[in-house]
Amino acid sequence: MGLLGILLGLSLLMWLSFRGWSILLLAPAAAMVAAAAAGEPLLAHLTQTFMEGGAQFLAQFFPLFLFGALFGKLMEDSGSVEVIARVMTEKLGTSRAVLAVVLAGAIVTYGGVSLFVAIFVLVPMAQGLFKTAGITRRLMPAAIALGTMTFTMSALPGTPALQNAIPMPFFGTTPFAAPGLGIIAACIMLAFGLWWLGRVEKAARQSGEGYTAHDHAEIDDPNLRERATVASEFDPAEIPHGKPAVTAPSFLIALLPLIVVILVNLTTSVFVLPRLDTSFLAEERWGATSLSAVGGVWAVVVALLAAIVTLLTLNYRRLNSLRASMDAGANASVLPALSVASLVGFGAVIAALPAFALVRDWVLSIEGGPLVSLAVATNILAALTGSASGGMTIALDALGETYLGLAGEYGIDPALLHRVAVMSAGTLDSLPHNGAVVTLLAVCGVTHRDSYFDLFMVAIVGALIALVAVIALGSTIGSF
Repeated sequence: MGLLGILLGLSLLMWLSFRGWSILLLAPAAAMVAAAAAGEPLLAHLTQTFMEGGAQFLAQFFPLFLFGALFGKLMEDSGSVEVIARVMTEKLGTSRAVLAVVLAGAIVTYGGVSLFVAIFVLVPMAQGLFKTAGITRRLMPAAIALGTMTFTMSALPGTPALQNAIPMPFFGTTPFAAPGLGIIAACIMLAFGLWWLGRVEKAARQSGEGYTAHDHAEIDDPNLRERATVASEFDPAEIPHGKPAVTAPSFLIALLPLIVVILVNLTTSVFVLPRLDTSFLAEERWGATSLSAVGGVWAVVVALLAAIVTLLTLNYRRLNSLRASMDAGANASVLPALSVASLVGFGAVIAALPAFALVRDWVLSIEGGPLVSLAVATNILAALTGSASGGMTIALDALGETYLGLAGEYGIDPALLHRVAVMSAGTLDSLPHNGAVVTLLAVCGVTHRDSYFDLFMVAIVGALIALVAVIALGSTIGSF
């Protein structure tokens, strides 16, 4: 009966979240259904298990939500994201329109700009570029997704994306875990995606299919916000808030904060933190923790703060309504953080049920070793929850310690576990119900029928190929 309760809770969570119900309501309700079926004390699980799991997630990662959303909103309102996208499209021109859109998205998201901020800036640029180049509109979502939702989020070493930060406390790793394998994976995703988009573009031209202009589509899905807030660390409802700068910065000034994110992240992770005396962290007042558990998050927080200070210094006169922009950025972090924390609380209740031992044994019995079973478990949970960060945190909360122990037995570098977990979370999360996918298609003015297949190929198939390559290389020659 306990296993049936787990399946019933997951089914309830998945079905109603697809229909747009708020995760803030669904996650505790589904957790209580699973606990009731197992005959477990409901109030104890609600206050001691669910809330403790969600609170622990917020304690670890809310600074990343807060500073990430704030940085993204300031980059948008300063005009920096728009300048970077415009310069990239101008430099590469209409003959390489798809490549221009992909690279513009990659630059801003690898530099720490939120996915939703990037989408709302890139889509108008892509529309003008595709129209001039005569490229079919249905390829726009796939081109934007390739640049913003794939290799810069899960593969490139040092990315400040939340997904890349989540495994660090579990495995004692840094944002630059397995850099060589990450770069190889990024190249595979980019090469496959560009090959696919080029192939479809060529076929469309040969068949006479060009850019079909129509009115900009309004996002009329009333449930979109509920879906979207578990797909990214930025609440899309805050996009129109704040006041954009009247004058745009130069390309160098727009790019500099992104460079600061990457350089400060690298310097802090590799050079600064390892040289500090952090023995005090072992004291009870600091949570009896260690640098390996918190250092990765510290590095990303410092990088984002340094980038925010740089951006404000360079654009202070340009931001006419600074307080409104900062308020919008801070507000944009709250609902996504609480939504993902609720998913984590749900996972904590499921993992605490006696019947979960059967699920754990099944996952660990998957043939291929710990890397394969970790990839399968993370993919399944990311697909069910529609959230890369939520699915991965549930998997690692329940099985992270077990996988770390298995890594020691099999001689697997924890950095390899980190990279496999992050890449696995960024594959099946892009199924049709994902909030970022729904938003992107709506803003581009196309339907799932028009464009989802090409998005599926670049965001899921390409990512799965890269994941298989990383597991094969990591199993053969280890992490590098």
